[in-house]
Amino acid sequence: MIHIILGTKAQLIKMAPVMVELNTQGTPYRFISTGQHRDTMNELLDNFGLRRPDYTLYNGKDITSILSMTVWASRILLMTLFKKQKIFGEQKKGIVLVHGDTFSTLLGAFMGKFARLLVGHVESGLRSHNWFHPFPEELIRVLVFRLSDYYFCPDDNAIKNVSKYPGAKISTGANTLLDALRLAEKNIDASEVDIPQEAYAVVSLHRFENIRNERALMRVVNLIEESAKHNIKLLFILHNPTEKKLKKLDLYNRLANNPNIELRPRYDYFKFIKLIKHSEFVISDGGSNQEECAYLGKPTLLFRKTSERGEGLGSNCVISEYSLKIASEFYDNYKNYKKEPQLLKHQPSTVIVKNLRQKSNP
Repeated sequence: MIHIILGTKAQLIKMAPVMVELNTQGTPYRFISTGQHRDTMNELLDNFGLRRPDYTLYNGKDITSILSMTVWASRILLMTLFKKQKIFGEQKKGIVLVHGDTFSTLLGAFMGKFARLLVGHVESGLRSHNWFHPFPEELIRVLVFRLSDYYFCPDDNAIKNVSKYPGAKISTGANTLLDALRLAEKNIDASEVDIPQEAYAVVSLHRFENIRNERALMRVVNLIEESAKHNIKLLFILHNPTEKKLKKLDLYNRLANNPNIELRPRYDYFKFIKLIKHSEFVISDGGSNQEECAYLGKPTLLFRKTSERGEGLGSNCVISEYSLKIASEFYDNYKNYKKEPQLLKHQPSTVIVKNLRQKSNP
């Protein structure tokens, strides 16, 4: 049996194509939700035509703090020890599939080991080789490598990064986000979203390194305010943790009162992609946004010091290093970073499902 353990919206976006492919091929699987972002998952499941989780480990509010995450993770691991059959079913053999670099990834891998099941890691092998950028994602990935039996890697460089770990390495040829974009492309015209008449850019920031304290958040707020001076309207899409920190530090109203900045709530995936497609450029700190914009050829300014992903670097994507000079040069020349969309022929989700069918004995 295949057990897919997910907890965040970003994970679901990237694993939805795998679940769609499993459904297409009639391969049974169990969808287990850790409940980390439960409030924002249902709309995504509806987007991709997927069923609700077979088992949900947590039914409280979204996990947005370190303390609540620690309590949440501890309870789930204890639940795994005492309610193994209830969570994973009666079959004793199978594979637990986890994705990416979040706390849900690490938690799912531990759950698999506690249940004496195999662990498969999707989007495996990505490394920045800097423990603190991004943190804690870089640490989480290395820990998950040590717990994995199968490594589904998006490219040869990722395979090289996990070569020293035991287990099977499978190249998927690209990130599963490529398949998610294909599914979005089929539905984007039907997605109703308010697109400004004037030129605009999309801003999406949520990483711990950028919102962890006042100094970090002020650094990105100053960069955003600088970009707002370049006569392009900014649509700042607010993640829950980001919005809470902005309000706590009394920065929300400061941004809301800026005539060139419009604060907006999060959208479902198809609406968000439609906004990106019609934008001039994107400002983000997310690896998924970096990949999406690379495939779409959209100019991207990454609010990070480094990235573990190669998509778009040296082409449409510029890493800001939090430098006002680099950011200003990007704003003045962003049209030079526009590229033709490249929805590659690779079908990573098909590769993953083919291997899962062979290895999981469903």
